[in-house]
Order: sequence, then C-alpha cells, then structure tokens
Amino acid sequence: MLKDHPPMDTGHDSYSTIALAGRAADPRVTEAMLALARHLLDRGRILRAAAGAGIDFGALPVELVPEQELARGADLLVAVGGDGTMLHAARMAAAEDVPVLGVNRGRLGFLADIGPDRMLESVDDALEGRCQTETRMLLEANLRVGGRLHACMALNDVVVAKGESGRMLDLRTWLDGVYVNTHGGDGFIISTSTGSTAYALSCGGPIVHPSLAAIVLVPICPHTLSDRPIVVGADSVVEIEIADRHETRAMVVCDGMVLSELEPGERLRVARAPLQATLLHPPGHDYYRILRSKLHWGRGVRDAPPPLA
Repeated sequence: MLKDHPPMDTGHDSYSTIALAGRAADPRVTEAMLALARHLLDRGRILRAAAGAGIDFGALPVELVPEQELARGADLLVAVGGDGTMLHAARMAAAEDVPVLGVNRGRLGFLADIGPDRMLESVDDALEGRCQTETRMLLEANLRVGGRLHACMALNDVVVAKGESGRMLDLRTWLDGVYVNTHGGDGFIISTSTGSTAYALSCGGPIVHPSLAAIVLVPICPHTLSDRPIVVGADSVVEIEIADRHETRAMVVCDGMVLSELEPGERLRVARAPLQATLLHPPGHDYYRILRSKLHWGRGVRDAPPPLA
C-alpha cells in the first residue's frame, strides 16, 4: 500500500532549480506563472519553463527548454492549471523522480489542490520543507499494432472507447491470464486510485483513497446492468481485446491522450508502471475536505463546521 509520508526534510536551500509547467491559453495561468517566476527569482532559485508553452517571461531570467526536457535536472516542478496540466506534469516528473506541486487554475482541482490565494505561501512551504509528500502509482499501457509497440503511462486511467462508428463494443477482459468477462457497451476504464474520482466515478465506479494501491475496472454504459465495477490488486495485469465483430474499432486513451486504435485480433496490456509520481501538498492537506468541496457533499443545513476528533 502506498501511504502518505511525513514532510520532506528539504531545508531552505533545497529545490534550487524549479521547473514551471503551464500554458498561455488561459490568461489566469499566465498571470500565475509570472507571479511565481518573480517570487522564486527573488528567493534565488533557477527557473526553467517549456519553450512551446507560449508564456512570455519578458526580461525575467527563465530558461526555456523543450517540453520533454522540462523535468530533467529540476529539483521541483510547479504545475499551474487544471488537473489535465497536473496529469501531464506528473508523468513528466515521474520519469525524472521529481516532485510536483500543483496550483489550481482549472475547474475541479482534485490533483492541483492549491488555490491562487495560497499559491506563494504554499511555494514557500515547499521551499522550507513544510509540505506533505504523497506517492501515487502509475499505469503502463502496451499495445502492438502492425508490429510496432505503442506504450504510455497514465496517472488517472487507460480507457478503451468506441470509435466514430458509434457501434457498441464487445470487449473481452483477462486478469493475470484468467478470462473475466465479455463486456458489451461503450467501452472500458482501467483506473488507478487517483483516477477513481475522474472518468471512472462518472461511470459508477467507487471512490478509492489514493493511498490504496489498487486498479479499478469500470465498464462504460454496459449493455448488461449487472456488469459492475471491480477493484483488484495493484500488481494485477489487465488484458483487453475486441471480440470478433465486423468493422469494429476502438480507441485506447491514456489520461485523455489517444495512444492508438485497437482493432480485432490485437490485445491491450495494462499493468502497474515501474515509476510512481510524487505530489507535494501544503500543510494541513485533507483529502476528505477536497471530496466535500469538489463533490458538493453536505451542502445546505448540514454544511456546518466538522466535529472535533
């Protein structure tokens, strides 16, 4: 089981090189990135950002590097945006074993849990070693198409979704080499605990605490209503193929990004990735408070201060 760790002993001189991730498509992101850059430069940090992100740092001494090299050589990655930005940043950072701090400038903010009003304060918490660290498992998807191997990692989920034809999919699933079921419907989700509050939740899947190392299997709009989600161990190997059907096609999507098309006769393999993501949370981080806020639990007359422990 992956568990929360005590605050990292970073000290004031840690995180000397900091990468900033965010895109200029949202002016709120640009505003936050510039404020962060000025704040961190005042604290003597070396900054880098992706050259193609469209952020104009002006005269600020921010090194622009190719996006694929953003986390390389950095001590900390600060992601500004929504959960999509966090997913992308976490995958990049995991490959270099770099922790990620997320500033929410999107809608939900399950992963990017720092509001703009606490952005600079939370960055200082990270610099001073007061943040909580949390490790999250990743999934690795592998699919061989025409002799070519397609692979990707996902922090949230790997999804098999029906293509443009709109036809119902029949998907066969195996767990550790054992046949499970043939699922008829719009597709199938293989989710981490992190992704249990994303697409999987909207399809009727359970909320799984992120400290639990598990894989959640969720059919999308199943034709048989008894076809229900299953939670299995994190070390399980999931395999999926399309049942033989004329002109049936499906897309394999990792964290919202298309990996490849899945055709009859091909088999998708999804397993726990050898890497894991490290997220930083500000002091007092409370997962259940985030659930109450984002899922609008307990609103109205029940929305009162929580009882003391």
